[in-house]
Amino acid sequence: MSVPSRVLVEQLVRDALKASLSGAYLNSKPSRPQVLCNVSARHMHITQENLEKLFGPGHQLEVHKALHQDGQFAAKETVTLVGPRRRIIPNLRILGPCRDITQIELAYTDAIQLGIDIPVRASGDIEGTPGGYIMGPKGMIEMPNGIIRAARHVHMHPNDAASYGVKHKDYMKMRVVSNGCTITFEDMLVRVDKSFKLEVHIDTDEGNACDIEHSTSVELAK
Repeated sequence: MSVPSRVLVEQLVRDALKASLSGAYLNSKPSRPQVLCNVSARHMHITQENLEKLFGPGHQLEVHKALHQDGQFAAKETVTLVGPRRRIIPNLRILGPCRDITQIELAYTDAIQLGIDIPVRASGDIEGTPGGYIMGPKGMIEMPNGIIRAARHVHMHPNDAASYGVKHKDYMKMRVVSNGCTITFEDMLVRVDKSFKLEVHIDTDEGNACDIEHSTSVELAK
């Protein structure tokens, strides 16, 4: 029996490696984008009507700092929130642009300081929630409701949702790895929109609990 030539052996090896690597690429899942987790400190969303009551007729929000989501920003304007027994939270930042409802998002620690009990709600779900008085430089408004602890959530583009196999209003888990503070958060609300970029929002209590500033890994899972 004749011995195959070196050229033939090398060709057979190259073909086998090519087929093996091609199969590996075909069977592998596409890599998921890196998860950005930001702490959403206490803040206020406001209607144009209420903005003008607090800051004067025709007032427009001024940009202090752009946020990760396109078109969203922290405004230069701040207000004072007055709760029961005249407890206050000063310098409450307004986020822009203006919305169709007025809403304030606090952490539980903030609510304890203010002296009120707040529910966990998705943004915009304010029926039956507590309210308060808001003081601005040109006036005051009374909020009959609208103070919540925002449910931790993840903003996703439809492509991100497809990658994770989830849809709008599903829930996920998020594991944050930090030195001595590794935590898995459950009930992470999924919010999907074509305008969104992948970003997780947690409040200051949650951010401190997992030491997010010094985290080494953030992973989302169904």
